[in-house]
Amino acid sequence: MPAYTKKSFPLAKIRRFLEPGPTILISSAHKGETDIMANGWHTVMSFTPAIVACYIWDQNHTHELIRKSKECVINVPEFDLLDAVIGIGNLHGPADKFAQFKLTAKQSSKVGAPLIAECYANFECKLVDTRLINRYSLFLFEVVKAHVATKPQYPKTIHYRGDGVFMVSGPSVNRKAKFKQVNL
Repeated sequence: MPAYTKKSFPLAKIRRFLEPGPTILISSAHKGETDIMANGWHTVMSFTPAIVACYIWDQNHTHELIRKSKECVINVPEFDLLDAVIGIGNLHGPADKFAQFKLTAKQSSKVGAPLIAECYANFECKLVDTRLINRYSLFLFEVVKAHVATKPQYPKTIHYRGDGVFMVSGPSVNRKAKFKQVNL
């Protein structure tokens, strides 16, 4: 494979190469008020327990609801919800985003925040570490309950690349035989 020709690149835009996972919708609730936010800045920190870190901008309404309630639901939408995801991402502050984007709020089993029924997967989360919130707006959640659709096996998720561009997950390539069991 030949070496690439490279040029200097703006540091503020490197995220388009490093985004680790699908764009998610985070639903939250506190004292009867609910919110949904779009989020592309998250990563798995631990498998057991299942810990997920999410950057949640301090100007986002969800930030305060989660600080107060100490819980949320991470919802994984598929490609068919792309326009709703963009709309939710563009709408800040208190609003009935469930009604506005025709999404169905379903009761969670372990947290007070609602699940989004139209999403492929829902992960009920409890805030387990607050030390990085004030400095970095980084929330560390433990997933306490997972709900995942039975089909398709690999959802058609969306991944934000910056500048209004999304990548859609594509074909899967199975190389399971090459992995050590401990790395699966």
